[in-house]
Amino acid sequence: MVGSTLDVLPSLLQGQRGARLAARADGAEIAAPQALLVSNNPYGSADIAGLNRRIWLDGGILGVVGVTVSTARQAVRLLQGRRSGGLTVLTAKEVTVTADAPQIPVGVDGEAVLMPAPVVCTIRSGALRVPVPRNRPGATPPEPPVNWSRLRRLAAWRRGGTR
Repeated sequence: MVGSTLDVLPSLLQGQRGARLAARADGAEIAAPQALLVSNNPYGSADIAGLNRRIWLDGGILGVVGVTVSTARQAVRLLQGRRSGGLTVLTAKEVTVTADAPQIPVGVDGEAVLMPAPVVCTIRSGALRVPVPRNRPGATPPEPPVNWSRLRRLAAWRRGGTR
């Protein structure tokens, strides 16, 4: 998203626009966003639009980020990681994106496609199972299994029984 934001920022500030969008996320309105991200689970909040990492992928909630910049100062503040009025961040179970055009360009898993408006995004928790290596980077080591017979012996010993 940061790379995409930097690519389109000059044209956004010069007033070049595509279709006028509006989004409704579980009742919350995002009016006229210039960029809109709907993700499988929300991203963290350490960079311009909270797009660093997702803590989980199976939470069953959509992450929604809308960007609307009207001045160069506002754009610079966003790029520097400062929150400003041009950023909307929320979560939802369903997001509906409408437009003043019959089709809108949409990025789906990195691929650009044209989709008929309105675009409705929903999520189903646990719908996709992905096996991952046990020793992958960033994974917390599993808790060791409980040795119940050893635990019983220790408890008996503390009560004055035998080991």
